[in-house]
Amino acid sequence: MIKILVVEDDSLLNHTLCYNLSLAGYATESAVTKTSATQFCKKQKYDLIVLDVSLPDGNGFDFCREIKKSCPDTAVIFLTADDMESDMLKGFAVGAEDYVTKPFPVSVFQKKVEALVNRIQKRTDGECWFDGHLHLNFSENTAALDGEIIAFTAMEYRILKLFVQNSNIVLTRQILLEKLWDIHENFVDEHALTAAVSRVRKKLEVGKLQYIKTVYGMGYMWIGGQN
Repeated sequence: MIKILVVEDDSLLNHTLCYNLSLAGYATESAVTKTSATQFCKKQKYDLIVLDVSLPDGNGFDFCREIKKSCPDTAVIFLTADDMESDMLKGFAVGAEDYVTKPFPVSVFQKKVEALVNRIQKRTDGECWFDGHLHLNFSENTAALDGEIIAFTAMEYRILKLFVQNSNIVLTRQILLEKLWDIHENFVDEHALTAAVSRVRKKLEVGKLQYIKTVYGMGYMWIGGQN
């Protein structure tokens, strides 16, 4: 289910948006300050944040910038009473996907949310991985761990994508070798596969989290950041 956090200090507007988003089938939570919104985001990842630009204890631009560092795939729609072009451009510059000027019809707002959610679902359909620590984007071949960029080779991305698309399934060495053989007959042998998986693990498993489990006598399994 799509998770949405509404960050708006106008309690009536906040309640109205949460009520209508919940009716539309989204899992919705609300915050009225930047501090409370930050606490919510520490506990879980949201697909979308509806964010007021002006908050009692800070501004939405700073909050958006902070969220995008730790959760780059979280979409943001700004709410504001100011329709100045400079503020809109600033909102897009810090990573917002859309901008709504108050007052606005709730029906129009819901259509904007629906369109954005459709884009999110298409984007995350096997093309992204995010678990609160590791972010992988296979459509752009980008990766980051706790906000730090990781460099993978093209082959390593292909290996990672196979693992992520078959999470918690044992991939035998034979399956991996067959899948990595492409139409140009560029293939990976046993030694190269072992070396590539080892390099991937070294880049990912820098702390206590384990992403790839060796299943002895068979192959490997993606376990997605277990302690």
